[in-house]
Amino acid sequence: MMVPFQLSTLPVTPWKNGGGETREIICVPAPDAPFLWRASIATLQADGPFSPFPGVDRVITLLAGQPLRLCGENIDQPLALWQPWAFPGEWALSSVGIVAPGLDFNIMTQRGRASATVQVVSNLQCPASEGVAYVLQGEWDLAGRRCAAGSGLCWRGGSPRNLRPVGSNGRLLLAEIALK
Repeated sequence: MMVPFQLSTLPVTPWKNGGGETREIICVPAPDAPFLWRASIATLQADGPFSPFPGVDRVITLLAGQPLRLCGENIDQPLALWQPWAFPGEWALSSVGIVAPGLDFNIMTQRGRASATVQVVSNLQCPASEGVAYVLQGEWDLAGRRCAAGSGLCWRGGSPRNLRPVGSNGRLLLAEIALK
């Protein structure tokens, strides 16, 4: 299954804690949990707490906006543009330093059942059999589909094989899922 998407057409829903909004890209169900893995893009509008997700591993990547910090007990993590950061969903974190609206990419996996690797790439990729690709800059050929910034592709059950930049300035956020 391969599903192209546009950020501008993804449905907007409130955060679990009511402090913001998110656009879900994909949510892969699990028989005994809310999800096996889930990818979304959230709007960052103001400083505030992150929702706790016990038993879940998270990776966050700032897509647009000014750098900020994620803070909690003994944690003060800078979050810079296009720099993924992984953390346990149990950590009590708050965003600090939001001065203007921004966007972040979030991928969450059920610990012990799946894991995510997130990177920003600029060259040909042959990804894992499950994942998400989101165009940050330039144009990309995503499994035969021409995609520009703000669009992407999610897939399950087989690799889309070739994800390649069209031109020299392409940047792609690639999130690959490993099932355990």
